[in-house]
Amino acid sequence: MFQGASSLSLDAKGRLAIPTRHRDALTKPGPTLTITRHPHGCLMIFPQDAWALFSARMAQVKMGEQVLKRIFLGSAMDVEMDGTGRVLVSPELRAAANITKDAILMGMGSHFELWDKATYEKQEAEALQHLPPDALDNFAF
Repeated sequence: MFQGASSLSLDAKGRLAIPTRHRDALTKPGPTLTITRHPHGCLMIFPQDAWALFSARMAQVKMGEQVLKRIFLGSAMDVEMDGTGRVLVSPELRAAANITKDAILMGMGSHFELWDKATYEKQEAEALQHLPPDALDNFAF
């Protein structure tokens, strides 16, 4: 289960250094990772086993939801982590998520989200401002 956030920078070639604490878990099922677009403006990074489950669900979407299939499956790219723990994020995917250099890698359980740092900070601030007053009523701390 992936959790937590890391502030990262892509290098000049568009490579992302995966934090050491996540490298083994990401490549345990196999060396290939899948990166794809998310309709909220970020990228999703999956290890092989989680991608197999996710893509199988996407293959079953109804005709009226084909746009989701195009976004998730049509944009998907398989990449391999190099010996120093970096993955290449294609120019097309970087452009789709407006990621130029500074990024946030956010653990989301079965996968990661990769956000442009400024975009993520803006969206998080807006979401917190519009949080319904009873949003945390069912949580115990």
